Amino acid sequence: MEWIIDTMRKSPELAIFLTLALGFAIGKVKIKGFSLGSVTGVLLMGVLVGQLNLTISPTVKSTFFLIFLFAVGYSVGPQFIHSLKKEGLPQIAFAAIVCSACLLMAWGCSVIAGFDIGNAVGLLSGANTISAVIGVATDTINQLGISEDQKQAYLNHIPVAYAVTYIFGTAGTAWFLASIGPKLLGKNVDQRIKEYEQSLGGSIGDEDPSMEEAYDGTTFRVIEADNEYFNKERTVDELEKLLLTKGWPIYIERIRPVKGDIIQEPAADTKINKGDRLVLNGPIDTILSDENSIGTEVADVELLDFKAEALKVIVSNKDVVNMTLKMLKTCKERHGVVIRKIHRGRATLPLLNNVKLQRGDVVELEGRKSDVDRFVNYLGYAERATNITDLLYVAAGIFIGGIIGSLTFHTGNIPLSLSASGGVLIMGIIFGWLRSLHPTFGAIPQASIWLMNNLGLNVFIAVVGISAGPDFIAGLKASGVSLFIAGIFVSVVPMFIGLMLGRFVFKFNPAITLGACAGSRTTTAALGAIQDSIHSKVPALSYTTTYAIGNTLLIIWGVVIVLLMS
Repeated sequence: MEWIIDTMRKSPELAIFLTLALGFAIGKVKIKGFSLGSVTGVLLMGVLVGQLNLTISPTVKSTFFLIFLFAVGYSVGPQFIHSLKKEGLPQIAFAAIVCSACLLMAWGCSVIAGFDIGNAVGLLSGANTISAVIGVATDTINQLGISEDQKQAYLNHIPVAYAVTYIFGTAGTAWFLASIGPKLLGKNVDQRIKEYEQSLGGSIGDEDPSMEEAYDGTTFRVIEADNEYFNKERTVDELEKLLLTKGWPIYIERIRPVKGDIIQEPAADTKINKGDRLVLNGPIDTILSDENSIGTEVADVELLDFKAEALKVIVSNKDVVNMTLKMLKTCKERHGVVIRKIHRGRATLPLLNNVKLQRGDVVELEGRKSDVDRFVNYLGYAERATNITDLLYVAAGIFIGGIIGSLTFHTGNIPLSLSASGGVLIMGIIFGWLRSLHPTFGAIPQASIWLMNNLGLNVFIAVVGISAGPDFIAGLKASGVSLFIAGIFVSVVPMFIGLMLGRFVFKFNPAITLGACAGSRTTTAALGAIQDSIHSKVPALSYTTTYAIGNTLLIIWGVVIVLLMS
C-alpha cells in the first residue's frame, strides 16, 4: 500500500483515473431508485483520494474543462440560436427569469448566512445541479486582486458546498416538479394537458392511441389481396389512400402479381388485382389493424428479399424547417419512409401531428433504402455512423473561444470578463449552430460528445476534489448544516417562481410550464419524472429551448456570483 501511495504521489495523473473509477462505481449505486450520479461520486472519491496530499497541475483541470464546455455549447447551439426567433421569445424570457431567480436566491442566501465566495459558488452550482459553474467561477476567482492563500481558501470551499447541496438539488427538484408542481398549476391539469395534446394532433380517449405509440417502429409484411375490395381492379394510389384514412401511412413497396414477375417499385397508377401479393411497409400496429381491409398475411421470403435501412438525418433544408409532421405525412418525397423518432438536443419529441421541425433536429427514419435516401436528400444531411471526430473544428473552436473570452476590462479592482471558459462555451454554441446549417463539416459523433462531456467534466471534478481533500472535512463541519438548508431554498424557490410565471404571467399550458421549469434548471432527471407523473411527452417541447438558454446562463452566472460576492 505504501508503494502504491508513493507511486501516486510521484505520478498524480494515476490518482485521477483511480478517482474516476471509484467515482463512477459509487455514482451507479441506487438506493430506492436514487443514485448520486457520476459527478458527485467522482467529487466525493476525489476528496477521499485527496487525503493523500497529492499535487496536480491546474493545467490538467483547465484543459479538460474547456473540452467539456465546448461539447456543451456544441450540443445546445442549434436550439439556442433557433430560440432567438419570435416564436421562442416567451420561453427565452421565462428561462431568463427563472435563471435570474436561481442566481439571486444563491446570492441572497449567501449574504444572509454569511457565506464566503467559495461557499456561494458551490451553493449556486450544487443546488442548481450545474457543475460547470465551478470551473467558470474558478477562473474568475483566480483573477481577483486578493492573496493566493485567500484564493485557495475560496476554491477549497466550493466542492464542500457543491457536495452538500447537490443531492437535494437533483432529487428534491425532480420530486417538487413532478409531485407538487401539477398541484400548483390550477384545476383540471390532466384534462388541460390532454386538450393541448389534441391541439397538437394527439387524442384524448384512452382507446385511441396517440401518434407516438402507433408510430414508433416499422415492419414489412406480405399480404395477399383476397378481400372483396379487390373484386374490381385497384391502383396503388387508391389502396394507400384507403389505408391512410384508417391510421398512419401504409406503403406498398413491392407486388407479386398472380401472373407475372415481381414489380420492384410500383408506381401510383400500378394496378392491383385480386390474389396479388403486396409488401406493406408501416408501423406494425397500423398494419395489423389494416390487414383485414386487404386480405390474409402469407409467407413469401423472395418477395421480402430487398434492402431496408434505418438512418438518422439532420434537418437542414430551409423548406422543411417549421413544417409539421402532418405536412410530412402526405409529402410525396416521404413515400415509403416511416419516421420513428425526432430528437431535439437532449429530448425526444412527441410525434404529434402539429409538432414542427426545427433546423438541427435529428430524425430517425426507416424504410427501403431507395425511399430513405430520397427522403434524406429532401430533409437535410444523413448522420451516418462514423467514429471520426473533426478535431480541427473542435480545437479551433476552443482556441478562438478562449482567446475572445480572456479579454478583460477592469472596473476598479473588479475584472469584467467572460473568462476563457465562458468564451469557449459561447464559441461552442456558435460552432454547433454552424454545423446545423452546413452539416458537411464539423462532425462530432454522439459517442464523442458523450466522452467530451463526461470525461471532460469528471476529470475536472476529480482534480477539484483531490485538491480540496485536505480541507474538505473542516469546511463540512463549519458550514454543512447551513449550506444544506440554504440549498433547499435555492433549489425550490426558483421552481415555485417558474410555476407561478407559467400559470399567471405567460399562461403556458401546464405541460409546457413543467417542461420549461425542468429545462431552465437543466435537470433531465426532473423531465423524466414529470413525463411519468402526467403521462405525457409534451413537456419535451418546452424543455429543449429553455435547456439551451438555462445551460448557457447558469454557467455564466459562475462569473456573476463571484463579482456579486466580491
